[in-house]
Amino acid sequence: MNAAELLINLLKFKSITPHDDGSLKYIAEFMSEFECKFIEKNGVKNLILTKKFGDGRHICFAGHIDVVPSGDGWSSDPFCPVIKDGYIYGRGSQDMKSGVAAFLLACKNAKNFNGQITIIITSDEEAEAIYGTQEALKFLKENDALPEFAIVAEPTCDSVFGDTIKVGRRGSINGKIVIRGKQGHAAYPEKCINPAHQLAKIFDKIAGYNLDSGSEFFSPSKIVITDIRGGMQVCNVTPNEISIMFNVRNSDLTSKNEIKEYLKNVLDGLSYELSLKQSSQPFLTDKHSVVVTKMSDSVFKVSKTKPSLNTKGGTSDARYLAKYGINVVEFGVRNDRIHAVDERVLVEEVDKLYQIFLDFIENFND
Repeated sequence: MNAAELLINLLKFKSITPHDDGSLKYIAEFMSEFECKFIEKNGVKNLILTKKFGDGRHICFAGHIDVVPSGDGWSSDPFCPVIKDGYIYGRGSQDMKSGVAAFLLACKNAKNFNGQITIIITSDEEAEAIYGTQEALKFLKENDALPEFAIVAEPTCDSVFGDTIKVGRRGSINGKIVIRGKQGHAAYPEKCINPAHQLAKIFDKIAGYNLDSGSEFFSPSKIVITDIRGGMQVCNVTPNEISIMFNVRNSDLTSKNEIKEYLKNVLDGLSYELSLKQSSQPFLTDKHSVVVTKMSDSVFKVSKTKPSLNTKGGTSDARYLAKYGINVVEFGVRNDRIHAVDERVLVEEVDKLYQIFLDFIENFND
């Protein structure tokens, strides 16, 4: 079986998050040479596979088998994969069953490796991501079996296959500001305290504001407004309060406390309430780490493209691996149709991804 054939088999499972639809059992049987451990919590299933080839380095491949709902408008059944013009169509073909298929086959076929391989596959990444990879890592830590290096096969490439390796991720902070005023008649503005007018005076210090200048691998931490609400949807009554919701994808240069202090200064003198919640922390793997250099070498060898190292995009389960001190990178196919109608991946990319992972494993002995 080649990587594309394995991917097609995985795409047939209707594994809409957080359900695996039997796919993890199929994978366990396919990877029968590996020791198998199922971990289930609150209805979420996770699979850990391990194999010791020798006493060398301990590496991990991690990914998720769950997918987002397909939505309407597909040109074919999203869970009955078809091949057309060199592409495999199906929900999860890019995000991220292609990556799972490629690293499973690479781990299965690896010969010239003298270390240990651990594989973590979860069905809880696209939703809350509470009972997935985190539970698997807890189990590994309790059994003194955490890997030193990890590869998460998320779809990372932008324009050309091989052009991007992610060496970290920004954090994510959600915030809400409520500015309170005094409701009144629009004809008597002097008798009102209009929070909309108060917001207008400081809006440029909030909307789109860069909290830092960014760095080699991180874009600036920017305040992005996501929602503004206030008033009674009438033209003659001023609002009693205005609510502003926002998100900051923060680098390691800006913390939640620093955002809090900045906004306190901006809002000084107003009657307001501020809440901030950090849903994920930023992390960065050293560009000189062996996992970064070896993956870069394998990507270039197979794809003939020199990958850039960056931290763009949203969050992924790589953040949980980093939290345990594991040197982690992400690499996978292009991401131009992730979560979209008619999600598809080139057969050629799936095959090359398999070749890259196999080369990475067999050259990780040095």
